This record gives sequence, C-alpha cells and structure tokens, in this order.
Amino acid sequence: MKIVLINGQNHKGSTYHIGRMLAEKIGSDEDIVEFFLPGDLNHFCLGCYACIDDDSKCPFYEEKNRIMTEVEAADVLIFTTPTYCLRASAPMKSFLDLTFNYWMSHRPRKCMFTKQALVISTAAGSGAKKAVKDVSNALFYWGIPRIYEYGICVQAMNWNGVREKKKRKIEKDTEWIAQRLLRKKHVTAGIRTKVMFSLMRMMQKADFGSGEADKAYWESCGWLGKERPWRAGSQYP
Repeated sequence: MKIVLINGQNHKGSTYHIGRMLAEKIGSDEDIVEFFLPGDLNHFCLGCYACIDDDSKCPFYEEKNRIMTEVEAADVLIFTTPTYCLRASAPMKSFLDLTFNYWMSHRPRKCMFTKQALVISTAAGSGAKKAVKDVSNALFYWGIPRIYEYGICVQAMNWNGVREKKKRKIEKDTEWIAQRLLRKKHVTAGIRTKVMFSLMRMMQKADFGSGEADKAYWESCGWLGKERPWRAGSQYP
C-alpha cells in the first residue's frame, strides 16, 4: 500500500507526528512518500488560468507535477495541517489552489475515484475541525470518495508539550482510523460523489464548462457517454 503524506508545514509539530504515526500503522517506511509545504512547493496560484488550457503551462508545473505524480500513484493520501487562525495553513491552501484543475468541474483524474484520504489538524485551542474541512472539501471535488477527518485540540504548542493522557487518546484514535483504512482495500464512489460528477457532466455537455480543453478531456475519457471513472476497465485520463 503506497501512502503519500503531504504536510502543510515545514516543521515536525504535533500535526506531523500524528500523520506520521498513522502512516506507520498502515504501511512501512518504504511505502511512505512525504512532502513538506512550502518547502516542496513554495508558490501561490497566480490566477492566470494557463492550466485550464494545458496543465504543463502552469508556471510552477514541474514542482507541482512532482507531488501530483506521487499523489496519483498512491493508495492512501494523508494531509496534515496545523490550525492557523481557525483555518488550514497558508501553504496547504496554496497547494490546493494550484490543483483546482483537478476538480470535477474541470479535469478530474480517474485514479482519484478509488482512493482513500485522511485529513489531520491540531490546534492549541479551537479551529482544528474547520481547518480539516478546508482540505477535505477540496479532496471531495478531486473525486476522492472516502475521506476521514481528524481534528483535535492538543492544548500545547508542540508535540513534546502534549500531555500523556492526550497522547494515549491520539494513539487509540489513530489505531481505529488505521483499521478502517486497512479494511477498505477496494474503494468505490458513493452517492454524493456520483451526484456531483453527474452535475459536472451535465455542465460539460451543455457547454457551461471552462472551455474547449475541459470538454475535450471529458470526451476523450468517454465520460460524456457511458464511461465513468469509478468503473473497472474505464478509460484512463
């Protein structure tokens, strides 16, 4: 099982430790690929829309593609972000902005419709659940059908400061999540994902999409016909 861990911070704080703990419960070191933001992608989306015509025209394509190539090959995605001002970190938000062309409204990848993801956030006080929701919403629009959320107040500024009682709770919680991830080896799209995909499909068929490149992509995948990305044997984007 290949696991990609994307961290919304460069330092290894409480959120990172929980993400790494979970990753090691479901895979070995050689199964885990890690990225740190902004270290591995230190750019903001320019709003130039170049990626709408061609992914490779993004001015930050090489750095972004290095991450997304691993993401597309993974079985499980783990996103960690500390809670900053009640929301996800700026580097994590910037990364998600740069992948908006992966959304179902544009050019979703078939592989996303059979993945599992986990989003983790910690806070010294409140806001962790809101930070988690920032990321999980974007992953839903990528097409990922099974997304687990874990937001927790650790009442500490770093992992060393987290009380042992809280760490025992985290250990128990991550064990439960790990078992859920390991149990679901064959993930399929649920009703919510299928409904959203159908709405986006109708939009493309009615020429209400972002342009010819998006519609041509959907046509090449067969999705404007009878093909669907979650069906075995369907065309690969």
